[in-house]
Amino acid sequence: MDNQEQNRNCQSQDLPQVLLLKPPPVVTVLGEDQFLSNRYQLLKAWESPLPLHQLLTKHANSIQAILCSGDSPVTDDLLQRLPSVRLVVTASAGINHIDLIACRRRGISVTNAGIVFSDGGADAAVGLYFDVLRKISAADRYVRQGLWVKKGDYPLASKIGGKRVGIVGLGSIGSEVAKRLEAFGCIISYNSRKKKNFAPYPFYSSVCELAANSDALIICCALTDQTQHMINKEVLSALGKEGVIVNIGRGAIVDEKELVRFLMEGKIAGAGLDVFENEPHVPKELFGMDNVVLSPHIAVFTPESFMALCKLVVGNLEAVFSNGRLLSPVMDE
Repeated sequence: MDNQEQNRNCQSQDLPQVLLLKPPPVVTVLGEDQFLSNRYQLLKAWESPLPLHQLLTKHANSIQAILCSGDSPVTDDLLQRLPSVRLVVTASAGINHIDLIACRRRGISVTNAGIVFSDGGADAAVGLYFDVLRKISAADRYVRQGLWVKKGDYPLASKIGGKRVGIVGLGSIGSEVAKRLEAFGCIISYNSRKKKNFAPYPFYSSVCELAANSDALIICCALTDQTQHMINKEVLSALGKEGVIVNIGRGAIVDEKELVRFLMEGKIAGAGLDVFENEPHVPKELFGMDNVVLSPHIAVFTPESFMALCKLVVGNLEAVFSNGRLLSPVMDE
């Protein structure tokens, strides 16, 4: 080993240690050297020759931050093994994979993707809704399969303007969805944990009541113990056979078995789904339905959102190590 390489290794050892349990998408897509490797010593669990428990034991007192994504649980047991952790950064908007109670107990700050996914998520939600109502994907298949020639004109689609759209979760994404749909003449109402003082739309504390007064439900909320299977058969029944479901939140917010049953029995009109309960596995019953549009959990991902996420991740890490202000705190202890 030459002197230059020795110096680089020594410098690397002096950098703050950050644990990566799995490759976050932001690392996978853009490459870690662009924004992390020169600032931090990265411990990549998936590349380590040691089993995870041995890796954690070896670096227990030196790991100061965890960088994770939605498929990397940060549990109480994990945090117990890492007494020096000061920050958990998740490269996702959702935080249901992080034990927030354990973090709070240990004085660990938590940050997420903040609003960097808001525009992309809203664009995708509106696109799915338009696709279901206007039958864009289904009509495309009709043309490509030569059915226009064989069977004649395609069945009529629905207009967008004037539809009553209920948004479940009026956070940053839900608010952007509302703005976009208002521009198309939709009538907006919403459900959230509490009424939003800034929102000019009617608020329903009951999702069932919101569904009963909507032509479509667009789900933008986070997955929690309270929201799991929140869209159940009662809500679907209230939405009715002319109603449409769009989900860009998390798959488990919807009772997927009930949704499939309602679609098969014609008890709701259609669905646009970017998320599913058992990803990447999707109920096969949905594949043959022309009133259902499917997307592989990519609603929020764009080159622009990844670049913004890179800057946000770096900013949050730099803030905690310089005792600065976190950019997107979920919980700042």
